[in-house]
Amino acid sequence: MTQNLDKLPADSFKRITIDSSAAERISKPSLSFWQDAWLRIRKNKAAIVSIVILILIILMSFIGPMLSPHDAETQTLTHANLPPKVQGFENLGFWDGVGNMAGTDVDLYELKKVDTYYWFGTDGLGRDMFSRVWEGTQISLFIAFVAAIIDMVIGVLYGGISAYYGGRVDDIMQRIVEILYGIPNLVVVILMILVMDPGIMAIIIAITITGWIGMSRVVRGQVLKYKNQEFVLASRTLGASNNRIISKHLLPNILGIIIINTMFTIPGAIFFEAFLSFIGLGLQPPAASLGTLINDGYKLIKFQPHILMFPSIVLSLLMVAFNLLGDGLRDALDPKMKD
Repeated sequence: MTQNLDKLPADSFKRITIDSSAAERISKPSLSFWQDAWLRIRKNKAAIVSIVILILIILMSFIGPMLSPHDAETQTLTHANLPPKVQGFENLGFWDGVGNMAGTDVDLYELKKVDTYYWFGTDGLGRDMFSRVWEGTQISLFIAFVAAIIDMVIGVLYGGISAYYGGRVDDIMQRIVEILYGIPNLVVVILMILVMDPGIMAIIIAITITGWIGMSRVVRGQVLKYKNQEFVLASRTLGASNNRIISKHLLPNILGIIIINTMFTIPGAIFFEAFLSFIGLGLQPPAASLGTLINDGYKLIKFQPHILMFPSIVLSLLMVAFNLLGDGLRDALDPKMKD
């Protein structure tokens, strides 16, 4: 073999030169943390579908009542308990205005001589369910987002201060948390209803009185994890103030965890508001939320299932979409979840 190589002409070989400057060249573009997170979440089909569903529901909560020719509050008793009817679907066997009366299927629109369309039907007072469902969704989302933001702000401040200063401050603040955590939410809500009139403000306050505790515990654990690491000690050694250490070093590192927990707080607040309204401790008539609409619908589920069906579908979609989006954000923002 060596003899055969010796017989080859000199021009059969090509010298390879190694450029040391090109050895460390990065072929892929440099991405920031948020750009990398966006690329990762784009690969999560469930999270993308959830984002689309949430955007559609939020848009419909604002423009839905304007699309309907009927007002959400106007009562027309002669149009009470009408089933859904959509123009163009009459011949397809559904959304055709046919309802059950005394065990037989009857075109209730023709029976009551109604010459208009109700896309989601009407309730027992003849109010348009399409407008009421989307207005109720708007109120439920408003309560949930406000409660989640308040929980986030209080929880981050409380948990961050408790962990960062530690010692006696941490002991006192955590004993307060343990006392509040031991009080059932329903007891707090009942006390709030006794003190305040039932309404949006009472529900928000009731949710936020103890809702921030989970966020504060998560933030406290993360701050305890980072506050003694080298980059924080180096910054403190160089004379950085507490405010700068918190704002420049600790908060950016725990921001992903804060966003993830806030995303899981929102569906919890939506469900809690619906539960309160369902048992009669939330919004009072004629105000509508998903909980009050479900409360009205379950009483007539045998005869007028559409009153319960539509708000239940919207509530279920919100709960599932927010939880799937929270899972997607956790996978995208948590460095430990990287492949």
